[in-house]
Amino acid sequence: RRIVLRKVTFIVVGAGCRGNNYSEYAKKFPDECQPVAVCEPDDIRRNKFGDEYGIPMESRYKDWREIVDLPKLADAAMVCTQDAGHKDPAVALADKGYHLLLEKPMAPTAEDCQEIYNAVKRNNVMLAVCHVLRYTRFNRKLKELIDSGLIGKVHNIQLVEPVGYWHQAHSYVRGNWRNEAESSFMLLAKSCHDLDLLNYFIPAKCSRVSSFGTLSYFTRENQPKGAADRCTECPAEIETGCPYSAIKIYLRDFRKYHATWPGTVLHHSGTIEGVAEALREGPYGRCVFACDNDVVDHQVVAFEFEDGTTATFTMSAFTFMYERQIWVMGDKGTLKWVPDGIEHCDFLTNKTTTISTEISDGSLASGHGGGDFGIMRNFIYAVRDNDPSWITSGPEVSLESHLMVFAAEKARRTGTVVEL
Repeated sequence: RRIVLRKVTFIVVGAGCRGNNYSEYAKKFPDECQPVAVCEPDDIRRNKFGDEYGIPMESRYKDWREIVDLPKLADAAMVCTQDAGHKDPAVALADKGYHLLLEKPMAPTAEDCQEIYNAVKRNNVMLAVCHVLRYTRFNRKLKELIDSGLIGKVHNIQLVEPVGYWHQAHSYVRGNWRNEAESSFMLLAKSCHDLDLLNYFIPAKCSRVSSFGTLSYFTRENQPKGAADRCTECPAEIETGCPYSAIKIYLRDFRKYHATWPGTVLHHSGTIEGVAEALREGPYGRCVFACDNDVVDHQVVAFEFEDGTTATFTMSAFTFMYERQIWVMGDKGTLKWVPDGIEHCDFLTNKTTTISTEISDGSLASGHGGGDFGIMRNFIYAVRDNDPSWITSGPEVSLESHLMVFAAEKARRTGTVVEL
């Protein structure tokens, strides 16, 4: 039973996928929180969001700068703009006294991350970075088991992120995060979640990192002879044999998702006709071998921590879109992801047991394994109670894990071992 002490108000800066996903919490628990203003440059998205949440027309803004010039409108602000657009609104809104829910990554550079950190500290406002994996039922349980000493001291963790072949094509070849100049490098855009998880599970600070990775497949050199630069214009014998064909992905494999993600990313109408039009005219209809993408399609990272613990992280485009695979190895046993939950292997008894962590209701509580729900619940409670202990992805740990990401990318680019 939920006891509501007061309703938390918030503004939404960026009414795209993530802004809408987090705001769903207010629909499920309208007595706990309410969006009172929205900032979104796209007229259709801004007004659709405003209509859904009953936001008056005068509280629908094209630019977040309009809000900064006004008296404080709400308790908190959700900054869900594109990666490169995080720092300026986050700093300005912190200076205005808003508590912040900030979509990951914090910012594309270490300097900008530090500036956001400084802003929330000098204004004494709370910051929750959307490392939603910390808030999933699976990872919270895994953290609890590690901290309990069940498997002794952890000596090694292996973490694998199977990005998914079509997801890589959608977001990191054709989509918004394909090009470093327009967003950020792959490890930051996609996998800062994962490096943050390692930081979450291992109590010591990271001391050294090395990394290897490249863009090896989604390049012009690998385009089949005779293929067109747009899938709708490609010869049928080539298009039907390409697993990355936009026609295959959006009109055959995910046809029924035209009104949800990923279809709504292509066309705001949420119709098959709109998706088809987008493939003929927009960026998502391009051949994956003829885009302006430059982010890596596979990468490995190795970490050493101050207590001697080691960890490895692997990101690959060349998979189905599976759950993240994790294996935690201690001196008394191991913990590992399995489809039903967490598998515990005990060295003393030689027994294996499975601890269930399933969420399968298809609701907000299942998004990112419950992480979207979890971070919103904890952030709202933190603001309601004026208690930052609800937030496990606060400014200190988030800055620390981001610096791990920047060090790993430096190691990849320079071919060196980088010390933090």
